[in-house]
Amino acid sequence: MQYHFLLAGLDDLQLGQKPKLPFPKLLELLEEQMSASDFALLQLLRKHNDDPDILALMEDDAVRDRFNETSLSEEDFRTQLLYEQGMKSKNRFVRSWFEFNLNLNNVLAASVCKKHGYDPEKVIVGDNEVAQLLRKSGVSKNANLAAVMPDLKEIIAISEIENLLQREKHIDALRWQWLDDYTLFKYFETDNVLAYYLQAEILHRWDDLTREQGEQIFRSLLADMKKDIHFE
Repeated sequence: MQYHFLLAGLDDLQLGQKPKLPFPKLLELLEEQMSASDFALLQLLRKHNDDPDILALMEDDAVRDRFNETSLSEEDFRTQLLYEQGMKSKNRFVRSWFEFNLNLNNVLAASVCKKHGYDPEKVIVGDNEVAQLLRKSGVSKNANLAAVMPDLKEIIAISEIENLLQREKHIDALRWQWLDDYTLFKYFETDNVLAYYLQAEILHRWDDLTREQGEQIFRSLLADMKKDIHFE
């Protein structure tokens, strides 16, 4: 579906600049003007691993059996289920976005495992080619992985940034660039609206977050990560 008037009426977004339109208002506008099927795609992009339908899946006996066969924590397995949902979407943009983030997060996790001497099997989620290569060979000296991930070196470099707040901002900058590249030759399409929403989400996530607040948040995240995977 084409969204000429919707997109033409929205302000341009710039990384590092505060959006003019409040986030709740943007969501209202998109729900009003997008088709029901397209807005359902946006809702899928907004999902987290603790959404009710993901939690309900964990109650299914077959899904529990799958979980019990892995070395993952329940939270990581729920994340895997979320990626699986996204990568089954009929919309190519949505599938690609979920797979991009799956690969990105798996490389970041594998880099942490390499640094701390931890088994990546316990944190790598999914079963696509990148996940399989990371489980088999990790992130170093992996020519096959580099062949399927052109931005591998950039992601590894980001993983080595010591300042957690700056690292997260670099990750979001990489996501922003992916969205720009994917929609470069698209105009007024559903993909453009979805990308606009995701970029607005990135900006609003950082809006009004002070350095001190950010550092506190990411220290807590790191502490939780260490606790969950038992780094020594």
